[in-house]
Order: sequence, then C-alpha cells, then structure tokens
Amino acid sequence: MSSGRVKLMNMLMRPNRSKLKGYQKQPPPKRWNIVRGDTVQVIDRKHPEYGKQGTVQVVIREKMRVIVENVNVCPKRIKADPEKGVKGETIMQERSMHYSNVNLVDPVTGFPTKVTYSYLEDGTKVRISKRSGAMIPKPEVWKQKIRNFTPSEDSDTMKDEDVWSVTYEEPPSNKWEDMLKALEEEEKKLVDNNANE
Repeated sequence: MSSGRVKLMNMLMRPNRSKLKGYQKQPPPKRWNIVRGDTVQVIDRKHPEYGKQGTVQVVIREKMRVIVENVNVCPKRIKADPEKGVKGETIMQERSMHYSNVNLVDPVTGFPTKVTYSYLEDGTKVRISKRSGAMIPKPEVWKQKIRNFTPSEDSDTMKDEDVWSVTYEEPPSNKWEDMLKALEEEEKKLVDNNANE
C-alpha cells in the first residue's frame, strides 16, 4: 500500500519532460523572397481563401508573417467614444498570415512559383521564377519607408519661431543651495589667501 503511494508521489514530483524541452521555434528564413508590394497567392490548401491573389501590404519579419490586401479579411469591432463623438462600428480588416502559406506569382503565367536568384551583366541581383524563368523585379513601393506620422489637428503653434523659442525657465534655487555656494566661495577665498601668503 505504501509502495503505490510512493510511486504516485514520484510521478507527481517528476518534472514534465514536454515543458522542460520548450517550444521549438522555427528558424527565420535566410532570404526573404517576399517584400512589400509583391503579388502573392495563398498556397495553403487548408486555408479558407486558398488560391486567392493579392498585394503584400506589410511584412512582419520578427513574427515571419505577411499581411496581404483583401485576403484573410475578418471583422474588427471599434468601440464607441461619446466624448470624441465616435460611433461604434464593425470594419473589415486584413489579418496576418504565415509567410510559408503564400508564394510569389509568376508574371508570365500568373501561377504561384518558387524563386531563385541570379545576377545580371551589370552585377545586380534579381529574382528569377522557377516556373517560367522570367525575372521578377522588386516593386518600387518596397524602397519607400512606412511612416505612421499623423499631424496634429489641434496645434497650438502657428509659427516656426514659436516652436524653437525657449519656454523653460529654471526655478529659483533653494536657500540651502545658496548657503552651500556661499560657503564654497568663502573657502576658495581662504585657500587663495593662504596660497598668496
């Protein structure tokens, strides 16, 4: 009877091997074949929008995900804010999907294709379609940076001079600080007088 209890306690005290091993993260790809502005097609047969094509809006490299325009669209609820006068509504928004679920579209055939790299005569590196052998140029949108800068509507400054003017004034010093400064000055005077004699 005690041996059963000992076995049970040993089983409970033994660490769980699956938790010790941890989650095996997939290593990031060595080369990113898909960039922002490329036309891609969903190749995952289990995905509800299998075969749909769209343009890549965002590439999230840290999470190995992409957001494709008009693909994987889901409703998103926006809360109402009566103070700002915003009504609550439901909008349709694209969600991200794993980059391995999409492939580049061949510009000649219009079908998804794998990519290889080659060099032109002038030494520039280009993507080559494995399906047709056609060159897939990188889009111009890829070179532009995304900036989420929105200018403030309620700006309190109208001129550039107002922005660069000094508005901070140092507060008056403490009486203890004044006393310490006075003592330091007296010590300096005494040291200078002793040095002169």
